[in-house]
Amino acid sequence: MPTFDSDKMSAHTHTHVLEDGTVVTHTHHHENTKAVLNRMSRAIGHMESIKKMVEDGRDCSEVLIQIAAVRSAINNIGKIILEDHIKHCVVDALETGDQKVLDDLDEAINKFIK
Repeated sequence: MPTFDSDKMSAHTHTHVLEDGTVVTHTHHHENTKAVLNRMSRAIGHMESIKKMVEDGRDCSEVLIQIAAVRSAINNIGKIILEDHIKHCVVDALETGDQKVLDDLDEAINKFIK
């Protein structure tokens, strides 16, 4: 099994069956896992703060501004994941002719940008 720095990367294995019946297994190293998890933890903490603002009856304008900040943070997390996916999973899919990964990416992007 490949080695990697657990503070920076995580590995995920994907198995796909190509149209011709060939089974392909890839191990991808996602370089930004720790950064994504840290950003998610901050966004979750920020959401908890917004919940408290609502419970305390804070001004709606202040709450909306904070919600916009969380939305931006979540979009940036998605961008990091998308970039990582393209650099690793999609490149491997193109090299092996795995159309399903590209179809899945198309579907994910459509849902992400709604």
